[in-house]
Amino acid sequence: MIPLLAFVAFIFSILCAGVNAIPTITAVGSKFFTSEGNQFYIKGVAYQLVEDDPLVNKTQCQLDASLMKQLGANSIRVYHVDPSGDHSGCMNAFAQNNIYVWVDMDSFKTYIQLDGVPSWTKNKSDSYRAVMDNFQQYDNTAGFFVGNEVLNSNADSAAAPYLLSAAVDLKNYRDAKGYRKIPIGYSATDTAILRPMLQNYVVCRPNATERLDFYALNSYEWCGSSPDYNTSGYVGLQESAEGYPIPIFFSEDGCNTVPPRTFNDQAAIFGPEMVDTWSGAIIYEWIQETNNYGLVTYGAAGGANQGSVVVDGFTRQGMPTPVQPDFSNLAAQWSTLTPTGVKSAAYTPSASAPACPTSTAGGWTVDPSSPLPTLGAVGVTPVYPSSATGAASSTSGAATSATSQGAAGRVGPGPFLANNAGLMSTVIALLAVGAGVAFWL
Repeated sequence: MIPLLAFVAFIFSILCAGVNAIPTITAVGSKFFTSEGNQFYIKGVAYQLVEDDPLVNKTQCQLDASLMKQLGANSIRVYHVDPSGDHSGCMNAFAQNNIYVWVDMDSFKTYIQLDGVPSWTKNKSDSYRAVMDNFQQYDNTAGFFVGNEVLNSNADSAAAPYLLSAAVDLKNYRDAKGYRKIPIGYSATDTAILRPMLQNYVVCRPNATERLDFYALNSYEWCGSSPDYNTSGYVGLQESAEGYPIPIFFSEDGCNTVPPRTFNDQAAIFGPEMVDTWSGAIIYEWIQETNNYGLVTYGAAGGANQGSVVVDGFTRQGMPTPVQPDFSNLAAQWSTLTPTGVKSAAYTPSASAPACPTSTAGGWTVDPSSPLPTLGAVGVTPVYPSSATGAASSTSGAATSATSQGAAGRVGPGPFLANNAGLMSTVIALLAVGAGVAFWL
């Protein structure tokens, strides 16, 4: 009987291994760790082939994931998804190539700040929750972005409490639902006048539950092959992040103003100057578009629009072809940069929360002692300088593109049980057979 039960357990483990089996990611102190206890460093690419959702075309995801593995990537960032979509094919395709997914939860209609007015409403909360409901089931969902470039100047500082309110709401929802503690964070604009205040504000509150799980930066400071760590501006980024109490990383990276892109900054991010503080970088972006940030193409540019296949003259599906020498330059950098970090069992968080930034007239206007806005609260439209805008962020600090502006989120349940009904039936049948035979014996 024992050999039979062992056989059934073996078959069960094999079947389950086919469903997104990959170590999960968690945030502990200032670092990410896998469920196997290894520190995790992000080597990622921004991935938004089409506006609505690039994670519903299994065949395309399989083609892209295979090439990303050759590149050396272990993560993608997706800016907009349809929470009612079936993502199982794509998520498994990436998992099979050891690639994690960082998901933005907002949409054009649910940004925390719209037309200069910040708010956190039930409609927005429900939309973000639907994204979480859909993606929490996948082991390679590494984290959720609650916002992208919501604040772009000091005039936007009043939106910061709403950003934290959204994060707190979603963390509470995550925990109440019994989901694993998938980290929830924010992707910020690299604006020198705003960065230090916002960076500290999102982790300074006395109540630890009112802080982000991670913080990320869209930065394009290192351009070309001539800068180094001391001349690129990275010294300042490192100084401001030293001793930061939660994981911090580059959520967009890869300046292209001095082509070709050599990605020399990766040696600094994963090297001795920064590796103990920063958790990696996500390169902008996978697909080549008008902004010339792409690492791959799917055909010659200039074709007539064809639904979602060709948009703005760029083909968005098919066999990916590397853009050279950029693709090879990045692959060469990543292949030599393999930090191991610290094991989770040997790590004890030691960084403490920084002091909250003080409110100043005409500058950072957030009172650090004020409670966070409640669900449904709406802020006041700020007065912007002539050079600033009050619109909600789109996607990239680099350049706006057709694929980096997603459709509005649609609320819907996750498809896991329906998508895997055949698998679960097989497992149940095997267990039933094993139990029946065991009883007969």
